[in-house]
Amino acid sequence: MTTYSDETKDLVKKLYIRRVQVSDIYRETKVPVRTIYSWIEKHGWDSLIHKDEVLEALNRKLVTILDKPELAESDLNAVDRLMAARAKEMKIRAMPEPAGADVQPLLPFGDADDSGDDSPGGKSKRKRGKNDFRGISADEVEAKFKKGLYAFQWKEWENRNQRRRFYLKSRQIGWTFYMAREAFADALITGRNKAFLSASKAQSALFRQYIADFADDWFGVDLKGADKVVLKTDHGNVYLYFLSTNSSTAQGPSGDVYIDECFWIRDFEKLEKLAGAIATQSHLRKTYFSTPSTKSHGAYRLWSGDKHNAIQKKRPEYPPFVMPEPKKLHKGIVCVDEMFRKIVDFDDALKGGYDRFDRRQLELENDPDTFAQLYECNFIDDTNSAFRLDDLLACAVEDSRWPGFKPTEPRPFGNRAVWIGYDPARNRDSAEISVLSVPIQAGGAFQLLEKITLHNQSWAYQADVIHGLTKRYNVQHIGVDCTGPGAGVFERVQEFYPAVMAIHYSVDIKTRLVLKAQDVIRSGRFKYDAMHTDVPAAFMAIRKVSTGTSITYVAARDQNIGHADAAWSIMHAFFAEGLNSTGEDDSGTYVLSD
Repeated sequence: MTTYSDETKDLVKKLYIRRVQVSDIYRETKVPVRTIYSWIEKHGWDSLIHKDEVLEALNRKLVTILDKPELAESDLNAVDRLMAARAKEMKIRAMPEPAGADVQPLLPFGDADDSGDDSPGGKSKRKRGKNDFRGISADEVEAKFKKGLYAFQWKEWENRNQRRRFYLKSRQIGWTFYMAREAFADALITGRNKAFLSASKAQSALFRQYIADFADDWFGVDLKGADKVVLKTDHGNVYLYFLSTNSSTAQGPSGDVYIDECFWIRDFEKLEKLAGAIATQSHLRKTYFSTPSTKSHGAYRLWSGDKHNAIQKKRPEYPPFVMPEPKKLHKGIVCVDEMFRKIVDFDDALKGGYDRFDRRQLELENDPDTFAQLYECNFIDDTNSAFRLDDLLACAVEDSRWPGFKPTEPRPFGNRAVWIGYDPARNRDSAEISVLSVPIQAGGAFQLLEKITLHNQSWAYQADVIHGLTKRYNVQHIGVDCTGPGAGVFERVQEFYPAVMAIHYSVDIKTRLVLKAQDVIRSGRFKYDAMHTDVPAAFMAIRKVSTGTSITYVAARDQNIGHADAAWSIMHAFFAEGLNSTGEDDSGTYVLSD
């Protein structure tokens, strides 16, 4: 239901046809289970699995035998027979590849056919064990790395040896995918360790999954290890560390550092010190990349050069930093502080061959301010924002495995109460549904369990999605914005949930919604996964404006354009508690406000 990038869909597809459990795919990618099942049915992924039954059965049997500590003569004979059958199976049919990706079949122990390969000279590759990349040349790694990349991505390979790099990027251009690919290839070529710092475990796990796919697709190597992966290379052991910013293991590693979405990580100064400790040695590299948030975020001091100027103000031998003109930043430039800076926005990606954007579609779905922030690398103007970024980032958690929440179960939250908020689609935005846990005790925190985005769906379909949620959860409140297009959804929801709350927008109601959310957020009573950077961005988009006689809140400069839908839907759920209530009655029992 959420709009996902093609890279994410390809990743889910590859995991599924390799028989990864749907529950595990959810934990790796955060794509809801029902969405995964809908893709399976819509695109016929089960047929891909069935076509591979014979080969996969042979593979599993071989792995079972080869994993034994010692092989008896009978085991060796069985291996010979299985290999012969496997080679015959490969010859009688072509292996299908996942659409949209340049990958090889899942073969845990070497090439499809041991008679040779397509490398220069036809030299046969040896069978490979887990995490074993020995004997692979730098030229072969670089060739694998570049194949399938867009021009705007692979040319960054030439900049990988800059001591410090900072990329300001558009959303959804495959930059995490590229950086994972670059780091893996460079680790094999140079033998330098890599450390990946992300705001949440889920985002860190995405780095690891990308690299595991590259290892399998490029060389048929099964990658083992979780937070720390050890690669066997001609340089010796190379370590890959996948860390969240609060990880207790983030103090010891040494290597090149990659920091994802740094403009959305709280306590950036602390993170910067951690990155510096990991990449202290002069031969190590630090790479920052992110969509922009606000100029008040700590990362902006690094991007803008203000930090350099503050540090070096008493050292005249170091010239002050002056931000280069945009044209130079779009090309990439090493600045006076010896940091390489580059802007890679929507148009840069299009010029570099990226064909997965439709500008007209995105402009219809986003108001001008949102489009500029998401895709043109403009910082959010938080001058009149109703919410502070620091407060919102303080609500982010690096591990959202909420107690008692099992998303793959028919009843994901058991009989625990949830509240649902719905914000309708208007002219230029999407409909949003948020599912929040209800605190067990008064003053406890709301947890964002699900956030469903619906683009270009009928109001009847949107109501049906809410109906499905009522069958899975113990729903004790549904708040629906009935203004304009929300009226049809409200009437349909009322048929199966008569207690649905109608929220009719007015200056007073919007003020009450915002004041309630401000109280909940400032008191730390709202928790969401840090990888969902669209949540704080949505709240930051809500601004105070004057009506002439009073103050109200809007989500864009043009009051006829709606966005910040995720924020409004969450506020519609909060609204059940009441403006002046923390949910406690005189008896100390947590109750739902009227």
